[in-house]
Amino acid sequence: MKKQNSGSGLRFWILVWGLGIIGQLCWNVENQWFNTFVYAKIAKDPTIISWMVAVSAIATTVSTFVFGTLSDRSGRRKPFAAAGYILWGVFTILFGTTEFITGGQAAPSAQLILLAGTAVVLADALMSFFGSMGNDASFNAWLNDNMTDRNRGHIGAALATQPVIGTIIGTVVGGLLIGANDNYMRLFVVMGGLVIVFGVLSLFVMQDVPGLRPNKQGGFFKQLFSAFDLKALLKHRELVCVFLVLTVYFIAFNVYYPHVGNYMIYYLGFSPDVIGIIQGLALILGMLSVIPATKLLNRERFVLAAAISVVLSIVGVAILGLFGRPQYIDPSTILNWPLLIGLFFFGCGYIMFMQVLSVWMKQLFPDEAKGQFEGFRIIFFVLIPWIVSPFIANPIIKRNGEILDANGLTAYLPTHVLFLVSTLLILLTFVPLVFAARERKKREKDA
Repeated sequence: MKKQNSGSGLRFWILVWGLGIIGQLCWNVENQWFNTFVYAKIAKDPTIISWMVAVSAIATTVSTFVFGTLSDRSGRRKPFAAAGYILWGVFTILFGTTEFITGGQAAPSAQLILLAGTAVVLADALMSFFGSMGNDASFNAWLNDNMTDRNRGHIGAALATQPVIGTIIGTVVGGLLIGANDNYMRLFVVMGGLVIVFGVLSLFVMQDVPGLRPNKQGGFFKQLFSAFDLKALLKHRELVCVFLVLTVYFIAFNVYYPHVGNYMIYYLGFSPDVIGIIQGLALILGMLSVIPATKLLNRERFVLAAAISVVLSIVGVAILGLFGRPQYIDPSTILNWPLLIGLFFFGCGYIMFMQVLSVWMKQLFPDEAKGQFEGFRIIFFVLIPWIVSPFIANPIIKRNGEILDANGLTAYLPTHVLFLVSTLLILLTFVPLVFAARERKKREKDA
């Protein structure tokens, strides 16, 4: 029987963009506003953010492997995607309630800060766990099921631009929802509610690929832990190299990106609503990189496109590190050219990198275990970078950004130094990229 693929109809593309954008909006709330929420409502201490990042990375990885394996064994993506999105929205809303632990005190006690910080970390972990169930383990595997030679470039473009669209909308709208009075609860209710709505919608609209069959390899735990078979993984040498490219790039990315909001608000002096406009202007223009990247992808010039994206990222982050300082910035206007130019180049590089790497590695996933290999992707994309990066960023912030706030408490602000260090770290991406290029050339020669 010929395998039917639904990756071309209107219903398919509505889900690709609907679930994709709303998922990225929710991830943006976590990556952009959870961290500013901690500084505004709990304490100006990057240690809390470091714990959030590390613990949520573990929760994300466990969830992706467990539900990726379950979806492979059941031969179904839809129920896991729908349930994951609904619970993701619920726990996004519940995260916001942690602000009531401190009761709005200007100078809460150390014990109260510890309690609130612990609650924030646990709430973020639960949100990440169910977000990965819906998005990483299910929605991404469903996209992979539907990927063909005809839609490969378009799916890659969607996967690359959705994080940026999510960043633009989430940052601009998020800043407006928070407002001058730091109303974070309003943001979490609105965003969480939208995720719930799309989770319910997927129950009625999403369809699994008709040719998808259950893939059971012994018992559940045997199949789950088989994913950690290093020998089996190393058989996919090109894929391993691509994963390492992803890891090195995102170690650098997560040194600075989780702190961008606090950097712009507390170090440069912008208000939450203005930083979204600044990032939005630069990143909208940065989306132009999708056009040449799509052409390179259709010609399967993955190595060249990846190299270009890394160079663009280096240029953008270096500009921010060199010129994104208070003496060069006027927070009373959005026309700050160092920020706009730096974010533009960073946006071009980041979008192109995500587009290229998303398609490149998904092409290399084995057909019989696509959901399970989404778990491998999470290890290299999320777990390793999110655990390693705080150990780099945290001491940099504490060494270069220590101040006393208005209440006489010690606070730690992220500064331009994060970008300078990240510039050097991004440069290291070329090391695994060279090996990935060699493996790809070898595979093409043997084909």
